[in-house]
Amino acid sequence: MTLQPLTRPARLRPGARVAIVAPSGSVPAERLETGLDLLRGWDLDPVVAPHVLDVHPELDYLAGTDEDRARDLQEAWCDPSVDAVLCARGGYGVPRMVDLLDWPAMRAAGPKAFVGYSDITVLHEAFALRAGFSTLHGPMIATEVFLKDAATQESLRSTLLEPESVRTLGLDAAAALVPGRARGITYGGCSSLLAADVGTPQARTSARGGLLMLEDITEEPYRLDGILTRLLRMGALDGISGVACGSWEGCGPYEQVRAVLHDRLGGLGIPVVEELGFGHCAAALTIPLGVPAVLEAPADGGRCTLTMEVPALV
Repeated sequence: MTLQPLTRPARLRPGARVAIVAPSGSVPAERLETGLDLLRGWDLDPVVAPHVLDVHPELDYLAGTDEDRARDLQEAWCDPSVDAVLCARGGYGVPRMVDLLDWPAMRAAGPKAFVGYSDITVLHEAFALRAGFSTLHGPMIATEVFLKDAATQESLRSTLLEPESVRTLGLDAAAALVPGRARGITYGGCSSLLAADVGTPQARTSARGGLLMLEDITEEPYRLDGILTRLLRMGALDGISGVACGSWEGCGPYEQVRAVLHDRLGGLGIPVVEELGFGHCAAALTIPLGVPAVLEAPADGGRCTLTMEVPALV
């Protein structure tokens, strides 16, 4: 089955109420407060879920128990006064709590802007497959890149409040690893999380017609090779129309990373763009997932871009 566009949520208006949740790792309180101040500066009304600052009593890499993290997300999503749900940080923990969510209830509550990346990839896939909702691969509000980088902040702000102004994405560093032009439905995120999801009961069984957004952090080239090889062997990349790569922070010398990407993805016969500018990087663009888009990777060295056919939010 070919991927189809997902239901897009409404754009935010001044005064919109946005819930902050922590589905993964524990959150530094001082960073959270700084992020909240930035959101208030956009004339948004952020509200912090009850367990965002919790730390698991035994596993301190988790923001509280699986049940509490799931409850925070579900209650925020099903609260009709909440217009968007933003993640505080990534880390690890979503695979432990994603199946605790009441997906029929969340689907019935309708779409909302949902933002995160890294470990949040698992929730992006779940919202797409279990609810049919488009989401935003974008910065978490208690992370250093969001707090310090103006371009990252502006990309998210514009996507949430003025989505028609950011339909064409791509940093100047973006280049064609494999040239060409492709159209498809955007999906993806952190490569290791996508590979770990393959074969689980609710996982994606086909990405045919998809434009894959791919990035990761601290995966050595041989491990990245293994991740991509697993996706290839499982047929998870069969029929995709193109790949846009983001950052590979801490994954070793980029020349080696590029060689792995070219070796594993170059044989698919589809356009591949490198360094588009999203993920674990100093200037992280917000990428809509679940929307039709065109990936341009000119053979003549021209600018590589990802252009949404519709605004991220309606």
